Formats: sequence, structure tokens, C-alpha cells
Amino acid sequence: MEITLNELLQEEQDLQFTKFNENTAWQIGSSLVEKCGREGFSVTIDIMRGEQQLFHASLPGTSADNDEWVKRKVRLVYRFGHSSFYVGQLLKNKGKSIEEAYLLPENLYAPHGGCFPIIIKDTGVIGAITISGLAQEEDHKLVVGAIRSYLEQEK
Repeated sequence: MEITLNELLQEEQDLQFTKFNENTAWQIGSSLVEKCGREGFSVTIDIMRGEQQLFHASLPGTSADNDEWVKRKVRLVYRFGHSSFYVGQLLKNKGKSIEEAYLLPENLYAPHGGCFPIIIKDTGVIGAITISGLAQEEDHKLVVGAIRSYLEQEK
């Protein structure tokens, strides 16, 4: 079942933090490492706050290519303020590449799932949580699941 643009925007509304710090990054990142390790996923996990990398882990089977994908996905999220999966699906619906739609080179901006904005309520995007290594929808679901799980524990 394909996820709609409205559902992706709703995720961004639902998955907002009241605060986000180094401990938050560690908890979310560590839970992702544990889950992906258990599942045998070859992924790179990255958490940024602004320009500062708060968490990074490369699991067995990954390469420097995954790090480049992370950088390109983060750059896209920072540029558009939406998840990389949302931007990719938006472009798919328009039938255009990122270069055609926004004059942005795909070698610098990756409109592929796996990077979700860290949104502070009533503030906006302050960072990004990224996974690279699986199919883009799976990368996206892993990030969203980790954020959802963290926020539910915080209630």
C-alpha cells in the first residue's frame, strides 16, 4: 500500500519533539542500532542537530557510499523542511527530477526516503535523523518508527 503525501505530512505534524539534545540522539540512535543489528540490516544511522553530528553508526555491510547518501538526504531535508521521502514522492507525483523541478543537482540532494526532520514544536526543523542502506520506504519506516517509539515513551 503506497503512502500518500498527506499521510507523510501528517507524520511530520505528529512526530514533533518538545526538546532534543545529545541524550535524545543517543537514545534514538542506540535503539536503531539495536533493532537494525537484530534484524541484520546493513545500514548507516546518523543524527544531526544543525551542523553538529550527534550520533553516527555504520553497521556491517555498509560503506562510505552510505555516508554520502546520508549527507545528500540531510541537505535535502534542511533545504525543504520535509522528510526526504515526502520530497521524493512529491517529485514522483509531478513526474519530474529534482533538477527539473528545483534546479538542484541530484549528486548533492537525494530525494529518497530515509531522512526525517527533527522538528521542535512551535519552533521548526533543528536537525535530521537518517538511515541509509535499505529500500527508501524501509529506511523511512525505520526512522519514523524509532521517533514514534521514543515520543511514546516520553509521554
